[in-house]
Amino acid sequence: MVGCAKRGQGMRLVNYLNKQIINLILICSIFFSSVIYSETIIVSPSDNSQERLQEVMILANPGDTIQLTSGVYDLEDSLSLDVDSITIQGVGHENTILNFSEQKSGAQGLMVTSDDVILKDFAVLDAKGDAIKVKGSDGISFIRVRTEWSGGPKSSNGAYGLYPVESKNVLIDGCIAIGASDAGIYVGQSENIVVRNSIAKFNVAGIEIENSYYADVYDNTAEDNTGGILVFDLPGLPQQGGHDVRVFNNSIMHNNTDNFAPEGNIVGEVPRGTGIIIMANSNIEIFSNRIDDHETVGIAVVSYINDDDSDDFTDSGYYPHPKSVQIHNNEISRSGHNPDLDKDIASILYEISDGDMPDIFWDGVLPLKQMILGQPSNEKLILKDNGEIGFAVMNPIRYMLSLPYQLSRDESEYSGNITPLPPVKID
Repeated sequence: MVGCAKRGQGMRLVNYLNKQIINLILICSIFFSSVIYSETIIVSPSDNSQERLQEVMILANPGDTIQLTSGVYDLEDSLSLDVDSITIQGVGHENTILNFSEQKSGAQGLMVTSDDVILKDFAVLDAKGDAIKVKGSDGISFIRVRTEWSGGPKSSNGAYGLYPVESKNVLIDGCIAIGASDAGIYVGQSENIVVRNSIAKFNVAGIEIENSYYADVYDNTAEDNTGGILVFDLPGLPQQGGHDVRVFNNSIMHNNTDNFAPEGNIVGEVPRGTGIIIMANSNIEIFSNRIDDHETVGIAVVSYINDDDSDDFTDSGYYPHPKSVQIHNNEISRSGHNPDLDKDIASILYEISDGDMPDIFWDGVLPLKQMILGQPSNEKLILKDNGEIGFAVMNPIRYMLSLPYQLSRDESEYSGNITPLPPVKID
């Protein structure tokens, strides 16, 4: 009986191991089949570039690479991709050009609505609308991609260069965005975001993070825009309450281009000559940036204020005021020497400062109770180690009642301890 029991136990062990081996073989076969059957599909410029590219984007299988070659692809309609795990790559943004200058239809140059997509080493020029829009993607990487409107800053240019929205795990690395009539690099209503090593020039907003959670914006150059870097939170969008954004190690220089946004756009209110604006976000850390030569202001911290007095955000869950903003270890110089008085924020500040514009400005707008009794300590603005700067905070109640002392320049009240935010991790 003992021998039979041992033989039975041995057979069970053999059967168990056989099942495990079979499972392992199945897993390996699935993995290796995806590798073996992944294709690199080469598409060169031709007279039917539009049809060929769109066909490839429809018929590609997950894991495929669409390889673009050197040359100009003349396109008359939008392109769209809705297949997961695809790489579209060229041979450099100066060599591989998707040219939409004769585009007749479509709201963007390229639209992506799939996951785990890599776009790299090509350029999108003169799109009728947005250059590259990505919506609802989990895992989207823009690597060494250029978007540009070649006719210079004009309100007829497309609104956005790189435009991922409602997405997760967004990487923008080594990209260039030029000439957008809203934002060159824009990430909206998204989560887990890294924007680095990129250049934004001659846009209304160079780089904008809007209604988003967990973003790192670093090692970028934002110059010759209307506003360099914007961190906004706006009402009426599916995702509100932007938070946990770090902006650091950026070169933000002479963003003094006149605002050319189409009338009615919120970004149209950005004054020419603005380095950074933080609007209605929480847990924001701005540090180790070089911010120089801005005709209106280096950094502005403001609430969302609408001209419509009927706006009441109590029931919407929207909080229109910034809180827990830390600004430290920045080098800020040459601010406010030619303010854009056509914009409300600049004209009000110029008036109450008697023309002595600050490097850092906070509009002081808070819920009424907090304006009277003060903010909670963990929500206060913190300024530290920004060198010899000019600072100003407005007293909104005194301003509305036309009372004296509408502006304070005392920075000492905001000298708390810095609590660094954690780095963003892309899954």
